[in-house]
Amino acid sequence: MIEAKSLTLEKTVLVGIIDSQQDAFHSKEYLDELAFLTRTAGGIVLKRFVQKMQISNPKTFIGSGKMAEVVSYVNEKEVTTVVFDDELTPAQQRNIEKILRCKILDRTGLILDIFAQRAQTSYARTQVELAQYEYLLPRLKGLWTHLERQRGGIGMRGPGETEIETDRRIVRDKISILKKKLITIDKQMSTQRSNRGALVRVALVGYTNVGKSTLMNLISKSEVFAENKLFATLDTTVRKVVIGNLPFLLSDTVGFIRKLPTQLVESFKSTLDEVQEADLLLHVVDISHPNFEEHIKSVNEILSEIKSINKPTLMVFNKIDTYQAEPWDQTDLLAKRNSKHYCLNEWQNTWMHRVNERALFISALKKENLKEFLEKVYAETRKIHVTRFPYNHFLYPEGLE
Repeated sequence: MIEAKSLTLEKTVLVGIIDSQQDAFHSKEYLDELAFLTRTAGGIVLKRFVQKMQISNPKTFIGSGKMAEVVSYVNEKEVTTVVFDDELTPAQQRNIEKILRCKILDRTGLILDIFAQRAQTSYARTQVELAQYEYLLPRLKGLWTHLERQRGGIGMRGPGETEIETDRRIVRDKISILKKKLITIDKQMSTQRSNRGALVRVALVGYTNVGKSTLMNLISKSEVFAENKLFATLDTTVRKVVIGNLPFLLSDTVGFIRKLPTQLVESFKSTLDEVQEADLLLHVVDISHPNFEEHIKSVNEILSEIKSINKPTLMVFNKIDTYQAEPWDQTDLLAKRNSKHYCLNEWQNTWMHRVNERALFISALKKENLKEFLEKVYAETRKIHVTRFPYNHFLYPEGLE
């Protein structure tokens, strides 16, 4: 008989700051995202602490007064984990651990933990492991003393290497092995991609949790794991799809996120090769999110980093079934109407104009506007296919029947 296991959620507190880089509105939004990340990792957020300051404290990230508040709350509620919204320096992390005496995580550490949970294939696990070791290397601290030569005394004359040096050497060796392993896997994946022939390649890109995998399942009739959690997809999935009688390859890629650490982008460069080698990008956006335009900006920044920003792109605004405009009181003469009060038709006109008629508004879950979406993807894929094979264009009609 299988025993039912009760999942215990870790008690968590979030800490963020309002500084010259981010105002109160952005700080709240980042903390909302951090709370979602925490829930995805298996934690329950009890409280948020926010401090307004010009620049973060180089020793403890937040000021001594706010830190005393956090200490009091952590002890009172028996909190096991404190998560900071920005990346902490190794010195900050050590200082905060001494004060709070509980597990300290920053945004990068939390994302890496979720990545470790989600990685399924050997390739994804290797990438995550490499990112974890690179993150760990400057944060190593002494936990054992049997090699410590600095303590002195009888029985403490070690082989001439301090414990921290030994740890660093082990981690560096491990990083070197993983990098070599990734080079081998890269060669294998490059061979796989070259064996796919001259089929048109289409890649789904976008912020995390916007519905890329749901859309992939809908078009390709496959069963890619899709869930309302951040980073549900870490492994790139490629499927052959036929719309009308036109075949092409569709790739589902890892989602992006704001404040994505550099070492993560570096580790996942190979996963992003699918994006780099794609002929057409489907940039999926969750239009029901209040700050979806910020998400578009973040994704475009990462696409610029991997030199894929100038590829032919279709903007796919997903989740129109859950979109709700903020109510606007027309009788209030002082209130100004802004983009938060736009209805879907207004957004449609705005974005159609911005991206030169290359925007689509759909709901992958409710299958709304699916016909229009398939027609547009077919037309764009056909354009690329006809330039590649100019002598068989008559096989593929200009429009779907």
